[in-house]
Amino acid sequence: MTELVVTLDLEGVTDKAGLMDRVARALALPPWFGRNWDALADSLSDVSAWPEEAAGGLLLVVRNWRAYAEARPQEWETAQEVFAHAMRSMPSLTVALTLGGSS
Repeated sequence: MTELVVTLDLEGVTDKAGLMDRVARALALPPWFGRNWDALADSLSDVSAWPEEAAGGLLLVVRNWRAYAEARPQEWETAQEVFAHAMRSMPSLTVALTLGGSS
């Protein structure tokens, strides 16, 4: 099985609510997704919450994150901690931050 690649584009995101909305959309999370840090951690750490096509693993590519990181540094730090924790608990999950301008 191959890894599913999902792009999380944060262009225009200015706050946590926007981040949660983008994650929910990118990963097709259910309407009951709590849109908070714990719910994000739970969703990333639970393969049953991932898109069905991610049975072989999930690569979440985060792009256009720098403006959000600069506008909300504490929130961005928390998001990175959530991503890191989820990857430690789910070996089949990779979260990659793009370094290019708008890539």
